Amino acid sequence: MSVRPYRDIIRRKSRMIHVGSVPVGGDAPIAVQSMTNTLTHDVKATVEQIQALERAGADIVRVSCPDEESSAALKDIVPQVKVPIVADIHFHYKRAIEAAKNGAACLRINPGNIGSAERVREVVKAAKDHGCSMRIGVNAGSLERDLLERYGEPCPEAMVESALNHAKILEDNDFFEFKISCKASDVFLAVAAYQQLAEACDYPLHLGITEAGGLMTGTTKSAIGLGSLLWAGIGDTIRVSLSADPVEEIKVGYEILKALGLRRRGVTVISCPSCARQNFEVIKTVEILEQRLAHITTPMTLSVIGCVVNGPGEARETDIGFTGGGNNTHQVYIAGIAHHRLKDQNIVDHLVELVEKKAAEIEAKKQDEKANEPAEAAAS
Repeated sequence: MSVRPYRDIIRRKSRMIHVGSVPVGGDAPIAVQSMTNTLTHDVKATVEQIQALERAGADIVRVSCPDEESSAALKDIVPQVKVPIVADIHFHYKRAIEAAKNGAACLRINPGNIGSAERVREVVKAAKDHGCSMRIGVNAGSLERDLLERYGEPCPEAMVESALNHAKILEDNDFFEFKISCKASDVFLAVAAYQQLAEACDYPLHLGITEAGGLMTGTTKSAIGLGSLLWAGIGDTIRVSLSADPVEEIKVGYEILKALGLRRRGVTVISCPSCARQNFEVIKTVEILEQRLAHITTPMTLSVIGCVVNGPGEARETDIGFTGGGNNTHQVYIAGIAHHRLKDQNIVDHLVELVEKKAAEIEAKKQDEKANEPAEAAAS
């Protein structure tokens, strides 16, 4: 299917940096990340949570390093996980140096908050010596006192000025491998700050609506804020901040990117809200399907529609389609074409089997293409 012009998102041109093996910025895919909420020095619990985030699709995971015990734990945590680890540092410059030595791929730090110019130089040296990038993290709730006095309150201009001031400190130390975030819990404030920052520099931007709230509230605020920025082409990596299981942050992040056509992972279920026309229990069916298909990472689309009003049309646009019909006889579509009918059988089991089979076929084809690449390259 051809991509329609109105779906085109032209991404802001930013320089590329690396968080471990993950490229951020440039033309790299928008990275999805989350943060652990375990005690970092509890290595077992922290590793288990990072691994759960990996299974959910996290590209990057951040851990807090408030004390020496936590930064020391990175030495045991990093070898047990696959994703690059960002060490969250506030004020204590020694924690940043320790984190870099112990395997962190990136340091989340505000250079202006860690003391003297000499301390900044020490942190930059540690980052360079150990291949760490950095993230400058500006937050509306913790702006510098002089900026608050001058502007009167947190505002986009103050946040951008703070970000650029911190950036200059790193630039003056000949360090450019960093990204910037400019977060606020207020959607309007955060979006305006990121818009201004995007025009003021070419560094990659880490997007987030901070302290967004619980699962429902935080998802809504993040979808509006991050969605607006991403639609405008702004943003190179995202974190959805939720007072919920961190795995939910990854799920929501991918759903936002999938809705905008920026990244695809797993099964996208297109389903109707159901009404009196439904010929099977749509809501319950979709709820169970999403649970049963959570293990599929192959990008696919599945439409589940309760009746023939919209069912056939949606099925034409999806990899697998299912439309409810009368007399408990339903229509299954494969690649948009009516394929077979389903009568008096378990809908969920049948659709899960079809999706798993299709996913296996797609992955097998990918492996074949990958295996043939060296031969094709040699022949040319």
